Amino acid sequence: EVQLVESGGGLVQAGGSLRLSCAASGFTFDDYAIGWFRQAPGKGREGVSYISHSDGSTNYADSVKGRFTISSDNDKNMVYLQMNSLKPQDTAVYYCAADSYGLGGLGWNNYDYWGQGTQVTVSS
Repeated sequence: EVQLVESGGGLVQAGGSLRLSCAASGFTFDDYAIGWFRQAPGKGREGVSYISHSDGSTNYADSVKGRFTISSDNDKNMVYLQMNSLKPQDTAVYYCAADSYGLGGLGWNNYDYWGQGTQVTVSS
């Protein structure tokens, strides 16, 4: 059974940092791409970043470039999202997702499996 479990969310002041973790199980980690998405109240799901394990490529939404960094520990089947210089507009539920084709992308419909999400709240 494929499982994705996010952790690391919380409340932080603007300018602060958080590191989100995504623990993956139930599939061959190296074959998949893992993406991070977020959804703020009243808004659609937005692609934040992804990492493709097939070629190690990464990409970021323009809104987080230079502030967020995605990384992966293949030995532990973990993907991380380091979030620095957080802004109130980063407040959202953050989800990790897995793409069985290994391509990734910032479109949510590329992904087959989703975690339950972790809340990130940035206060001004």
